[in-house]
Amino acid sequence: MGRTPKDSITIADVARAAEVSRATVSRVMNGRLTVAPDIAERVRAAADRLNYRPSDLARNLSLGRTNMVALVVPDLGNPLFQQIMRGITNASAAAGYRVLVAETDEDPLAEADIAIEARSRCDALILVSPRLAEERLLELLPDVKPVILVNRQGPPDVASVGVDFGRAVRIVVDHLVGLGHRRLAYLAGPVGSASNTDRLRSLEIAEREIPGLEIVRFECGSSIEDGYGAVEQVLDSHVTAVVAFNDLVAFGLLARLNEVGVAVPADLSVAGMDDIGLSRFAVPSLTTVRVPQQGMGELAWRRLYAEIAGTEVDLDGVPDLRLALRASTGPVPQATRLQADAPRGRVGPVRWQQQGDIFVLGSESGLLAHYEFGRRMPQVHSPRPYLHPVRTLGGHPLTEVSPVDHRHHYGVSLAVAGVNGTSHWGGRTFLPGRGPTLLTNHGQQRSRGVTVDDGPGNSLTDEITWYDEQGRPQLVERRQLSGSLAEGGWRLDWNSVLNARYGPIRIDSPATAGRPGAGYGGIFWRLPSAENTVVLSEAGEGADAAYGSLSPWLAFVQQRGDTVTTLLLAQPADVRPWFLRSTDYVGAGPALAWQSALALQPDQELQLSLSALLLDRSIDLTEAPELAARLAGPSEAGLR
Repeated sequence: MGRTPKDSITIADVARAAEVSRATVSRVMNGRLTVAPDIAERVRAAADRLNYRPSDLARNLSLGRTNMVALVVPDLGNPLFQQIMRGITNASAAAGYRVLVAETDEDPLAEADIAIEARSRCDALILVSPRLAEERLLELLPDVKPVILVNRQGPPDVASVGVDFGRAVRIVVDHLVGLGHRRLAYLAGPVGSASNTDRLRSLEIAEREIPGLEIVRFECGSSIEDGYGAVEQVLDSHVTAVVAFNDLVAFGLLARLNEVGVAVPADLSVAGMDDIGLSRFAVPSLTTVRVPQQGMGELAWRRLYAEIAGTEVDLDGVPDLRLALRASTGPVPQATRLQADAPRGRVGPVRWQQQGDIFVLGSESGLLAHYEFGRRMPQVHSPRPYLHPVRTLGGHPLTEVSPVDHRHHYGVSLAVAGVNGTSHWGGRTFLPGRGPTLLTNHGQQRSRGVTVDDGPGNSLTDEITWYDEQGRPQLVERRQLSGSLAEGGWRLDWNSVLNARYGPIRIDSPATAGRPGAGYGGIFWRLPSAENTVVLSEAGEGADAAYGSLSPWLAFVQQRGDTVTTLLLAQPADVRPWFLRSTDYVGAGPALAWQSALALQPDQELQLSLSALLLDRSIDLTEAPELAARLAGPSEAGLR
């Protein structure tokens, strides 16, 4: 009877066919030269006839090797270690090796046991950024040879590959010092990290060598969550720039800074380390130091393989480090210096001034508003100039930018859902019968030039052209923004005049396309969420009463922990229906096309105005109308 498909050819079958012993077959298959050439040829011919393929595992076990290498890393979630692993895996595969990966989860106490167990299953060991104490590491290394260390220096008889992270952090510090920063924060990595120790040593040297440099050190960690949780400490330290242990820490820091309304880099510069793949996609894009991640893995394998094979090779070192300069770092804020020099207890006039490529509104109490041009906004968000953050005198942010629920919401902006079919709102467009649909119809508002009036009003004027998705001009706008102290807080006045210079204009909203109640579009103010939000209007208390009403004013009273703030919005004239939300998200604005489209004839103008009062306290239905009456002044708002 012949063999079944489940049967396999064994070394015994080859031995019988070649009329030799199994040991002879084994020696031939393993390439040993102790077998006579004619016998070896007979064995190979028999193996070919039988289609015999020796088991790699069995062969390696007989030779005392597995053709596997163990890789031990602290955290598989860290993209730096992932790229090092990729370099090792790709390079070792070319030599016929596979990689067994083990993670220590940043636990130095378990690291030695994990390393020993992994090494027992493999021919060699690669330890990446081990967190072991120096004495314990020196005890471990003789038991796991051959071994190589990555990002950690061992004794002379143990190979290593590493980046000079001391030099890397100095590159960042020198960059920030060159921008005028002198008080920095360093968010330190894991205590057991040798590269963190190198960074700390380099920072000490920088403080000695750079006059006036002060670096505040905080225990942090290596994860996004660690960076997210460090923001309050950083802000309390009154630094102007932060150096994060790695890019992940910087990501967490940026996320939380955005939530609390701190503008990067206008208020605070942030730099990372490693230049992982997502760094250039951060918001804003992250300045960091490029570390040759995959190249380190490849170099580590070549050095380890030379030791396994007992050969000596001349290998190049780790490539040079370079700064990846992006948008998260900028000049030291002028307003920070003004605030530091301000007399205590006094609030000076509110004034606009240019700061880098943006304009800031501030007083001696600090920064109150930032005017951004939206040049970094994705096209799908309908790029446009906007205000963010906008804060109370007490420093509490009352705007939100690109939140998770509506990525195309940007602080305070003039956002219109439909201008001759072009979206200047961002996101999806409502289509009858289809609902919200993502189209390629997103326009852009581009500033042609900003001037600041240094007179008593100190207003900012921006000349803006609105373009459709094809780059054709639609409207011109003259926008004027001014701020002043008022009612124990401060007021912000927004006045825009739109001109249909390039032909007739039709302004629409989802409501005019058949979506009831979705008449949004106009000057829209997006607020951050809060534990409790109360809406007040002339119609009474509650969002339902205010929604769609012609109340000349609207107020949001919000509580966040022990902090209470009020945003009072007033329409000076020609009151339009209020579009607002207070539960899913918090935001409001007068609607241009609440139920029907608004048409402009060629060269016709549309004037839009909104005044806001920002307070660090609550108001009620008795006080709100009085404040609104004082806030609203004479205006020629409307269509003419």
